[in-house]
Amino acid sequence: MKVGVSTACLFPKPLEECIYQLSVNGVQCIEIFLNTQSELKKSFASGAAKLMEHFEVKCVSVHPFTCELETLMFFSEYERRLTDALEYHKRYFEFMNTVGAEIFVFHGGKPGLARNKELFAERYSRLYRLGREFGVTVALENVSRCMSASSAFVKDIAGMLGDEFAFVLDTKQAVRANENPMRFLDAVGKRTVHVHISDSGELGDCLLIGRGRFNFAAFFDKLNSYAPDSSVVLELYRNNFSGISDLVSSYNILKKMTEQYNKEK
Repeated sequence: MKVGVSTACLFPKPLEECIYQLSVNGVQCIEIFLNTQSELKKSFASGAAKLMEHFEVKCVSVHPFTCELETLMFFSEYERRLTDALEYHKRYFEFMNTVGAEIFVFHGGKPGLARNKELFAERYSRLYRLGREFGVTVALENVSRCMSASSAFVKDIAGMLGDEFAFVLDTKQAVRANENPMRFLDAVGKRTVHVHISDSGELGDCLLIGRGRFNFAAFFDKLNSYAPDSSVVLELYRNNFSGISDLVSSYNILKKMTEQYNKEK
């Protein structure tokens, strides 16, 4: 079970500065949140890879800046747009190959065009299969404003796709959708490959570890029983912490929490 921090926490700092700040402060595992098209250039990807190699940092996952366009890109009836979207996503997968990331975070569609489960499963499957050609796992994330907000919906899609399905659990998005994060784990089990984690409680749903009342012990026990090799990254919004030291502190707490599971192997 790998623990890390998302570069999204430090937005809107330039991505390379986010990688450097996390790396120089001892974070050994990161998720890269790409913010714009120019960051997909081969030269930028190579620079990011060299920076991480220098600090011996691993990138486990990549989050695309086009996530808000996924309803339009993948779930309309305009076939040429879908073809172009799949071709465009090859650039993400090539970036991932360069930086060594294996998990691609996919929001899927919002209610409306993506409401049909059969269509949702078919379009997701096409992207999933494309990712496999690059050695990449495309994983659906639960997002409160998307169809994936519902654990029942995610369970149905997982059942329809079988081995051609992977899942990213975002604990704060589950809370925002009035879902228990544990319910998603029970819904998809071993198909969970990645987690966006934060604390939650009376002060909010996206808090530093220890600032809320989230039951981390029970959560990690269940995660370990289903998906012991999953990665877990801290993902906070910039207004939820004061500085880099807060992120490092939460990262270290998460590492401590998960030590026992890695020792069991």
